[in-house]
Amino acid sequence: MPADEPADQPSNQPADQPSGQAADQPPGQPLAALRTGRLRRRLPQLYLGLVLYGVSLALMIRADLGLDPWDVFHQGVVSRTPFSFGTIVIIVSIVVLLAWIPLRQWPGLGTVSNALLVGVVVDLALAVLSVPGSLVLRFVFMIGAIVLNAVATAAYIGAQLGPGPRDGLMTGLVRRTGRSVRLVRTTIEVTVLAVGWLLGGQVGIGTVMYALGIGPLVHVLLPRLTVRTEPGTRRRAPVRIASGP
Repeated sequence: MPADEPADQPSNQPADQPSGQAADQPPGQPLAALRTGRLRRRLPQLYLGLVLYGVSLALMIRADLGLDPWDVFHQGVVSRTPFSFGTIVIIVSIVVLLAWIPLRQWPGLGTVSNALLVGVVVDLALAVLSVPGSLVLRFVFMIGAIVLNAVATAAYIGAQLGPGPRDGLMTGLVRRTGRSVRLVRTTIEVTVLAVGWLLGGQVGIGTVMYALGIGPLVHVLLPRLTVRTEPGTRRRAPVRIASGP
């Protein structure tokens, strides 16, 4: 639902579930992130961002115009199992976190919260939303979902409390393999998109809209929502401009 690229190397590709790790937060130090202060601002921002992210995914699903790569994969798995969309998001998040172990990647509070909360919110939002009756309203849902997803992504990444499971997988692979962020991220997202499509996940105009819109929106919003955690530190965007939970 939602892999990080340095702020001085803008990405034109969005994030999945979405989340990221701040450029000034060393990897593998989740407790250090809690000691850098301003938790009264950062914790509410983290959880509000994750809630909004879950709602944005539900809007995208109800728009029925296509999903981002990771959610195409989630939807494909849902079509082959008895589980809800949110449950699959949580299960996949846990499986991805297990892949962090050989990468020596450590989860933070934001990582664990992302893995558990987004899926719960998606299911709750899907329970109250229905597919719009007209194509125009479906596009309104899709555009609203992309904008809300960008705000949510910038909010929870900007809280600087740990990358999401999928983004942490990407940054861990970049560190271990020495390959570029762009190559690793593209490889992961093309793979999950293709597998999800083969399983029955929906790829459509909404997939293209998300890919084109999310990066520029997060690029604008992220500096404004990144919380400075120490006096005198430079306000920096986290390494990635997000893709899913």
